[in-house]
Amino acid sequence: MRSDGWYLTEDVHEFFDRAGDFLRSRPALHTTALTTIEQVRTGGPGASTAQDPVFGRLEQDGEVTAAFLRLTPQKRLSVTSLTPEQADGLAAHLVALGHRPPGVGGDIDTATVFAEAWQRHTGVTPTFSTRIHLYRLGTLIPPEPVPTGRGRLVGEADHEHLMQWCREAAEFFGEDVTINADTWSGTRFGEKTYTYWETPDGTPVSMAGVNPLVGGQVRVDPVYTPAHLRGRGYAAAVTVEVTRAALEAGATDVVLYTDPNNPTSNALYKRIGYRLLTDWGAYDFAYADAEPK
Repeated sequence: MRSDGWYLTEDVHEFFDRAGDFLRSRPALHTTALTTIEQVRTGGPGASTAQDPVFGRLEQDGEVTAAFLRLTPQKRLSVTSLTPEQADGLAAHLVALGHRPPGVGGDIDTATVFAEAWQRHTGVTPTFSTRIHLYRLGTLIPPEPVPTGRGRLVGEADHEHLMQWCREAAEFFGEDVTINADTWSGTRFGEKTYTYWETPDGTPVSMAGVNPLVGGQVRVDPVYTPAHLRGRGYAAAVTVEVTRAALEAGATDVVLYTDPNNPTSNALYKRIGYRLLTDWGAYDFAYADAEPK
């Protein structure tokens, strides 16, 4: 019989066999973990970038109660919710095994208690890096009035135009990524299904992407409207369109991340029925004597 504690593996299938039910038990909170693990399991974009991955689960009384993943030594730990005691135990376990992650990400309270535990065990001072809102759909509220036009799925004939808008979206979000025909499938944009909102004459004016349905959840990402077309209700309309489609496809939770410093997008999502679930945060760790490993 296994004793309580943290169990680490590089085998995503072994990890998911044990931790899958736990992750699916709170699909909205575990949206990133569920999506990333599915990519690795099925050979998606996450699999192409995974190098020496580490997956960990905490077992207590035979049940998984927490988990983490790190796809490469250069990526932060991504952790599910942890108590201060669990965070301290994970930090101590990783230090004993010689791990030096470059940072940690998770719900803001968990990221903070783990960063504090890491400092206690290593002496490394954590630096707060990022804060993002995680919203979950409550009751969908279509905009009034709905802008003229309709939503339609983006097809193969739209691919060049779609890549251009994804390049613009990545620049707007501050992402350093190359998006072209050669790199598309390996980027986070390549795994998604996209919908355009188009005017009655067929001109695309806004877009929304969604991740595949995994564990009951669908994540809306990205939502983008070119600057000269903003303020006309197109983003709300296309977000409602993809949200409704996700619900019809069987999603129990529809979620999205948003920048807390963008009041326009936050107000938009609240108007159509999304509610703040938690804040996600990240800390960076800087090591004076060694590279992360």
